[in-house]
Amino acid sequence: MIVKLGVPSKGRLMEKTFEWFAERGVILSRTGAEREYSGAVDGIDGVELVLLSASEIPRELAAGRIHLGVTGSDLVRDKLANWDSKVIELAPMGFGHADLIIAVPKAWVDVDTLDDLDAAAAAFRARHGFRLRIATKYHHLVREFLKANGVADYQLVDSQGATEGTVKNLTAEAVADITSTGDTLRANHLKVLSCDPIHRSQATLFKSRTAHWTDETRATLVTLKEMLGLGD
Repeated sequence: MIVKLGVPSKGRLMEKTFEWFAERGVILSRTGAEREYSGAVDGIDGVELVLLSASEIPRELAAGRIHLGVTGSDLVRDKLANWDSKVIELAPMGFGHADLIIAVPKAWVDVDTLDDLDAAAAAFRARHGFRLRIATKYHHLVREFLKANGVADYQLVDSQGATEGTVKNLTAEAVADITSTGDTLRANHLKVLSCDPIHRSQATLFKSRTAHWTDETRATLVTLKEMLGLGD
């Protein structure tokens, strides 16, 4: 049996993941043509590299089709209901940092807190006859956060593209999105509400609870964790 390790298939997240493992003696590499998404693992036996999009990895971990996976902690928490019953965090990896935040137009000078947003949402509905729209792709995390903070009169609208542009394009009144620098928000004349982020995300190595773990794959995991400097 082979331990299947899912890693983002492209971009900076893939590069930083390869660097993180290489620093610990496990060499991950792409093989074949760029679009083949095949890879190799050197430095340890019994591990197979599976290249996937970062958003696919939570689902594959939960389904047990991969044993280990690297993806953003935000994606696991948003895409998997009761996520900690399906996966275990083995290691935060120290890169891919970003905050999931709520932002509103800078022109909303009286809206700086969640209480202000709740009041603005109620006023918006009274004036327009429909709920204030918040564009996001993180529906579960945002809904739970707003519920916990007493914000009620809103609706979430799905955004899988340039979320920050939805306010300018008049398809939403506010956004909830991942940001690392805030530059794109500022460029779109948005400001972050003055509250804790919904989630502070970073790249994290996860272990699947649902994958088929044999004595052989468990032994491989023990060796891998020792190489990576991870405790039990």
